[in-house]
Amino acid sequence: MSAPPSAEPRRRPAPTARDRRNDLWLAAGLLLCAILSAALGSVAGVYGTDTAQGLGWALVYSVALTAPLALRRRFPELVGVTVAVVFFVGVTLRIPEIYVGNIAVFIGMYTIGAWVDDRRRAMYVRIGIIVGMFVWLLVTTFRSATADTEEGLSREGLFSPFVAFMLIQFLINAAFFGGAYYMGDRAYASALERATLEERTRELEREREVTAAQAVALDRVRIARELHDVVAHHVSAMGVQAGAARAVMDRDPDAARAALLGVEASSRTALAELRQLLETLRTSTAETPSGSILSLGGLEELVAHANANGLPTTLTIVGEPQPLPDLVQVNVYRIAQEALTNARRHAGTDATADMRLRYGGDAIELEVTDTGRASALHRPGLGIVGMRERAIASGGAIEIGPRARGGFLVRLRVPVAERVEP
Repeated sequence: MSAPPSAEPRRRPAPTARDRRNDLWLAAGLLLCAILSAALGSVAGVYGTDTAQGLGWALVYSVALTAPLALRRRFPELVGVTVAVVFFVGVTLRIPEIYVGNIAVFIGMYTIGAWVDDRRRAMYVRIGIIVGMFVWLLVTTFRSATADTEEGLSREGLFSPFVAFMLIQFLINAAFFGGAYYMGDRAYASALERATLEERTRELEREREVTAAQAVALDRVRIARELHDVVAHHVSAMGVQAGAARAVMDRDPDAARAALLGVEASSRTALAELRQLLETLRTSTAETPSGSILSLGGLEELVAHANANGLPTTLTIVGEPQPLPDLVQVNVYRIAQEALTNARRHAGTDATADMRLRYGGDAIELEVTDTGRASALHRPGLGIVGMRERAIASGGAIEIGPRARGGFLVRLRVPVAERVEP
């Protein structure tokens, strides 16, 4: 017995055009079989001489029995009841067709269980057909048992051949209708499970497409951030050096030559870092090209580069250096690089910068300050956005903004896991 429908009943998918075509073919095939079975049954005399006159009634019976099956998936309850009533009438009138009728009744019962979404109504309709069938069977059994005739099976004794035959009929009908009931319920449950599985498959496919699109977007953001950090730092330095060379070219050729040599060195460094970035992008995550990972050990060189390009910068390291994940080292280095690049570009010609790196017990802190003007940085650019993204990627927090006493401040704090002493 099916459970009552829930507040939001699940529904199986509607029959497809292919399902409806198959029902037409099924009805046509059973119609031919019913006509043939009735003709052969009449010749074989399955009911003796007590049958409906002629094959005309057999033809009407065959059509009424099988034609409704062409609509069985669209009107399962109506078709099931109609086929059962026609079958009752045909057997009562002793139309000589005893095989296809049973098949049609089974299909009608099965279809109600397999295609009616209102499970309570499906249960009631099928139970009504089963009760009607057994009432009809009891009536015909009683009539046969009380008929004044000596023909047929012997009725003598408590468990006579007649009683044994009728018990067989009851048992066969119980198995027949019970099987149709059970198989219909199982077909409905299987259809729901299949529909649920298909919906989940579609959802997973949509999620996979969204995940793939998000992965591509994240890769594009990461590549854009890396390119910005590499290019902006060195190009800004080359701009400063080229401007210095132009300013002193006429009166101090040696200084101009030195500035141009600085431009050349910065361009070579930029090309080397771009090559390392491209190698990293072309290499699987399990294999990292040697020399392509930046580390905090390069901060001294970064400060030296700032000093050589017109931004006096000091570096102070507080605490004992400790091993850090490669991702954290790269992000801290790039944030320091971007902070110095912004100071060189926006703080003014007389500005100075100070970088402090503190190793604590539970965190590492980076602080970069400058003494120049900060108004130009009030509108966040790609560099500041990239610094915030790197801080989040490292699991840390960053503070970026002008200082009350002048200049600009970039302060990063990244928690680190405690080391276990051996």
